[in-house]
Amino acid sequence: MAADDVDDVTKKLEATKVGETFVLSFKGKGLKLDKREDAKEIVEGIEACKVMTGLSMEGNTMGIDAAEAIAEALKKHPEFQRALWSDMFTGRLKTEIPPALKHLGAAMIEANAQLVELDLSDNAFGPNGVEGIVTLLKSKTCYTLKELKLNNNGLGTTGGKMLASCLMDCYQSSSAAGTPLALKVFISGRGRLENDGSKALSEVFKLMGSLEEVAMPQNGINHEGITALAEAFQHNPNLRILNLNDNTFTIIGAKSMAKVLPKLQNLEVINFGDCLIRTDGAKLIAKAITDGHKKLRELVLSGNEISAPGASRITEAVENKDKLEKIDLDSNMFGEEGVELVKAALETIGKLDILGSLSGDEGSDDEDEENYDDTYEEENVQEEQEGDAVDDPALAVRGMALTPKQKSVNVKDFLSFPSPTKLHSFGKDLATSLRQELGSDIQDMDKTVSTLIRISTVVTEGDAKSLQAVCNCADDILQEVFKSGDDNTGMMMANAYLVYMGILKGEDKKYRPPNDISGPLLVLENIVRQSYFPRSARTIIAAFIDKCCF
Repeated sequence: MAADDVDDVTKKLEATKVGETFVLSFKGKGLKLDKREDAKEIVEGIEACKVMTGLSMEGNTMGIDAAEAIAEALKKHPEFQRALWSDMFTGRLKTEIPPALKHLGAAMIEANAQLVELDLSDNAFGPNGVEGIVTLLKSKTCYTLKELKLNNNGLGTTGGKMLASCLMDCYQSSSAAGTPLALKVFISGRGRLENDGSKALSEVFKLMGSLEEVAMPQNGINHEGITALAEAFQHNPNLRILNLNDNTFTIIGAKSMAKVLPKLQNLEVINFGDCLIRTDGAKLIAKAITDGHKKLRELVLSGNEISAPGASRITEAVENKDKLEKIDLDSNMFGEEGVELVKAALETIGKLDILGSLSGDEGSDDEDEENYDDTYEEENVQEEQEGDAVDDPALAVRGMALTPKQKSVNVKDFLSFPSPTKLHSFGKDLATSLRQELGSDIQDMDKTVSTLIRISTVVTEGDAKSLQAVCNCADDILQEVFKSGDDNTGMMMANAYLVYMGILKGEDKKYRPPNDISGPLLVLENIVRQSYFPRSARTIIAAFIDKCCF
């Protein structure tokens, strides 16, 4: 490449220059980097940089050989600090990703780089992908790491525990060297960490004590994991942003979190939306933030089955929050009168303008509130949390009668935010529930296929239980579709699958296929083997997948 061409490349690809920092960006180029020569543009761009503190490769797809070529160029940059590598392995086999990451990690280690930010979000590599960054995370290169972003990676409990182990090793070795690991930002949403993964990570969080932002939404964590995280957060007094949206607190998790919140006075954002906190949990959270938290900017408690009395406590709690910019209480159970009372209360304290929409309110549930005993929750939840045996039959009956009603997951909840926990809550009734949801639209190929792909996203490699559950459901529904369909059904089915997995472009420009299609591919592999599936449709799908995904 001529000197003029190199200059042109660096001018076009420069994303930011702040002070002496230089982030070379290939973001959104849509480059398909298979062989070494495919990476020539990036390699020459890196080599043309005298100083390169960051490299953004978001929105491209990288194979092993290309990663090795880029890594060789990266070795010459000891000043490197920010690896901005989200959405970098679209359409890659899971076996390709760990070696590619190992090449890049080894290059940073050899360069003696001091990494500040590592962003591998939206790369659906699962536990296998963590193996690709084990050596890097344990190395001196990560002693300086401040931001770790692994959002939407499908780590699972195995990957979560592996990640926690790496960070623990890094913390211990960096502490011995006099420079303890001090992460400020940890992001891992939609990771399927569940209790085991979150509990393992909480041990590292507790030791570091440096966190300022934690985002772990939609991870299938229930009160056991929430309690472990809460205990870790109390050792991180500088925490500013806390997002645990769409996990499951129940009253036990809410009580654990409420105990810790008074120690987190620097919080600016609290997002506990869709966490099944319910009315009594909301009262506990409200009480915990009433007297302090003067820096709070956002409070999200939407979708929590909170009734009007709980909302009243919340409005009281935010009265003295002068910096509050947003309060989201939508999709609760206030009822018409409750909605008006909430609005009136916030108007009185001059905060009505920051209240989000309440159009999704699900109406009051007076019967449920009558059967719900605040005293039991406040005084006896600790026994439930510790798992103490109840020897007195009368107490046992009382406990059974007063235990809060568990939220039954309906199919709309599941389709909105699919997770393995929600999947298995249906047992053998998933297919029946989905058929009822689809109704007469079951012959609408777009709706049926998009629904099946949606539920398939919960499947990860190695999770045989979830795979079997989704496959059984898909078989049940598709047999019905093909039984009552015509000769074109197979062709329409093949086309719909290719569109909704993002392999073919569809007419709906707003539709975004799943970032990770590994689950849908595993389910599809089962579907096409079944006798009900037309051979012609099987041939079409195989041809496109072989071409586009491998």
